[in-house]
Amino acid sequence: MADAPRTEPRGPLAAAVGAFRRDRVGLAALGVVVLFVLLALAAPLVAALYGKNPTEHYGQNEAGLLSPEGLPVLPNGGMSGEFWFGLEPGLGRDVFTQLLYGIRTSLLVAGAAIAVIAVLGILLGVTVGYLSGLADRVFTFVCNVLLAFPTLLLFLALSPIVQTRFVDPGENEPAWMQFTVLVLIFAAFGWVPLAMVLRTTVRSLREREFVEAARAVGASRRHIVLRELLPNVWAPVLVHITVALPGIVTAEAALSFLGVGISEPIPDWGRMIARGSEVFYDDPTYMIFPGVTILLFVLAFNLLGDSVRDALDPRTGR
Repeated sequence: MADAPRTEPRGPLAAAVGAFRRDRVGLAALGVVVLFVLLALAAPLVAALYGKNPTEHYGQNEAGLLSPEGLPVLPNGGMSGEFWFGLEPGLGRDVFTQLLYGIRTSLLVAGAAIAVIAVLGILLGVTVGYLSGLADRVFTFVCNVLLAFPTLLLFLALSPIVQTRFVDPGENEPAWMQFTVLVLIFAAFGWVPLAMVLRTTVRSLREREFVEAARAVGASRRHIVLRELLPNVWAPVLVHITVALPGIVTAEAALSFLGVGISEPIPDWGRMIARGSEVFYDDPTYMIFPGVTILLFVLAFNLLGDSVRDALDPRTGR
């Protein structure tokens, strides 16, 4: 009688991937996220094939596209075979390419901020969780102080200070400075939740057998942190990234909506929504596109984050 085929034991990563592949909602959300990323990367190519760019004022340069009041002449916000999503009221820019390049703006800010947050959160959370003692008390105090700061209000106050200190009068703030300030503000406060989660995780891991075995053979603290503890905290890091990124996207859009985020002429969803609110009664179509786009983007990332969390920790599954 032939032996039954053996089932090879699967590691936690393989088990998580298998659980995620069975989650149809998670796979659909991942597909939407990948689509947004691909559109952001291929925005110049798509715009070139489409034959438009996000900065040219088509409605002002071509007669018959805008009314004397600056509103699109054609119905539905000027939608046509030439301008798929219509024209921006007033300046007459193409809405489709504005949305397309707005993806790049949001992903660039959120991606850079998440990268800095991950580095700071992992470094501080794992180190403090292992050391404990005085380092843990100082860490807790700093985290409580940072959590008490209203991030949005701080940025509203910081933006004019940066403008007056580092930009000459009469000049616009350069694009690199706008992005840098946004990333630094989000990162300065965004690392705290991740570091606190990792601190708690590491405190539970440092008494495990594999850490005790490393200490018994004389391994240094650096070796224990980098080789023993760090590989075991990737799951909460991945979950935090997928959940925090859409929050940064909406925060960046809110700042631009308030007029202190990314400024002209860089395309931005928040500023498009702000403009749409000004002309909503005369041209409601213009506000629909950025609103629906940011809704789909954030919803897809939130659903992806839920699916990743359930796959990595089946106890939280529905």
